[in-house]
Amino acid sequence: MRKVILITGISSGFGKEMSRVLIEKGHIVYGTIRKSCDVAPGVKTVFMELADSNSIRNAVNTVLQNEGSIDVLINNAGMHSGAPIEDAPEEMFRKQMDINFHGWINTIKNVLPGMRSRKSGLIINISSIGALTGLPFQGVYTSAKFAVEGLSYALRLELKQFNIKVVVVNPGDFRTRNVETREMALAENSAYEKQFKKSLAIIEKEEGEGKDPVLLARKISKIIDKKNPKYRYLVGSGIQKAAVCFKKIMPERIFTFLISKYYGM
Repeated sequence: MRKVILITGISSGFGKEMSRVLIEKGHIVYGTIRKSCDVAPGVKTVFMELADSNSIRNAVNTVLQNEGSIDVLINNAGMHSGAPIEDAPEEMFRKQMDINFHGWINTIKNVLPGMRSRKSGLIINISSIGALTGLPFQGVYTSAKFAVEGLSYALRLELKQFNIKVVVVNPGDFRTRNVETREMALAENSAYEKQFKKSLAIIEKEEGEGKDPVLLARKISKIIDKKNPKYRYLVGSGIQKAAVCFKKIMPERIFTFLISKYYGM
């Protein structure tokens, strides 16, 4: 069935592929952008700054005025960061949370009234496998993703009475623009410099060899088609999905040791 879908952040990576796949499936697709960019034919764009609540409200209202409803919200847009916790400036933490968490909350709050009135809707939050395991030197980024996990659990319980479904998708490593766009912080003469560079090289190598974003886009399309989607979908390599399972059954001391060895620590 044709649906009105709003995707945040479609200029590249997951968002760009999702918008292309979903428009090809016959849906009405709106994607948020921060500046002009090429998008798939048929995809409609609206300007949105996730750190600006007025911008979010205006973007959602534009879609509602044009289409009358939003059936599916896909929270995808965000920033990536890399830094030792001790070296990360306060502004990096604040910016990460404003964009990857508070901005998502504001988008959800603006979409919910219409979904509640129709007693129907689907919210898909693109989290990360890192939000289920934790990663060294990505503590700023994964803190926001951990927060999205808690938000999603609470939303799922609160919105059940209105027949609004909340799905979390946890991608592993994909070939997106993370390496290019990641904001970095490392103090002068940092005590973490050697280990930070070593671990980051492993992280960036995995991202460069990751899966094609179109695979996640196709998974999202299938989720939207389901009458009763699962609460969570892991999308990544076998070892990444296995790590999530191991964390559930292993003593934390052993799991932490394995992760530290994996990242050369």
